Amino acid sequence: MDWVDQILLFLIALTANVFSAFAGGGAGLVQFPALIFLGLPFGVALATHKVATVALGVGATLRHWREKSLDRRLTLFILAAGLPGVVLGAAFILDVPGRWAQVALGILTVGLGMYSFFNKQLGLQHAPVDHGGRGYALGGLGLFVIGVLNGSLTSGTGLFCTLWLVRWFGLDYRRAVAHTLVLVGLFWNGAGAATLGILGDIKWSWVPALLIGSLLGGYLGAHWSIVKGNRWIKRGFEIVTVLVGLKLIF
Repeated sequence: MDWVDQILLFLIALTANVFSAFAGGGAGLVQFPALIFLGLPFGVALATHKVATVALGVGATLRHWREKSLDRRLTLFILAAGLPGVVLGAAFILDVPGRWAQVALGILTVGLGMYSFFNKQLGLQHAPVDHGGRGYALGGLGLFVIGVLNGSLTSGTGLFCTLWLVRWFGLDYRRAVAHTLVLVGLFWNGAGAATLGILGDIKWSWVPALLIGSLLGGYLGAHWSIVKGNRWIKRGFEIVTVLVGLKLIF
């Protein structure tokens, strides 16, 4: 690619990851289709996108770490429950035609945004819920399923994790977004990128511009989410979920 194309990749990654870091997911809404539009086959675009989104997690981690937004126990639980699902999903996606799954996921994603919109107080207050052993098992199962979707599909799975942390575990949106960006963005996407890199191909010449844009976008989006607070994050989450869902459907 020439330098004009590299600048275009940087701007695409920057824009996608600012919105993703602010709303708690959805970088694939812009970045993944753009890679296909620029000429990459589906599998190569998916693997390259996953590598780039790791930088989103790094950028968000740098900002959220200063705020001490992460709960150590919940952090380890999210990693333990979700990572096996990510690897499983990434291992199978390259051999599975996913159009029907994308439509179903798109409808469900739109439903997430509408659910949050009509529940006016959802995620505005931090009220952690201890469901006990059985509740944690169900919560872990939900994270495992979201991990499978994260490894196999391209858009919206971070948004699923954000809402699951709000609805099931009682986090407010700011803390839920922090956990999603650090754990899904950095560790889940890292595991997915490694799996796809082993089984498929990555367009390494495109990665530097995507990494820089993702890193900067992740930091800026995380900063704005901290500054603006829960109500703005909630609105951003609702807008991005509807857009991601419509993109998956159409």
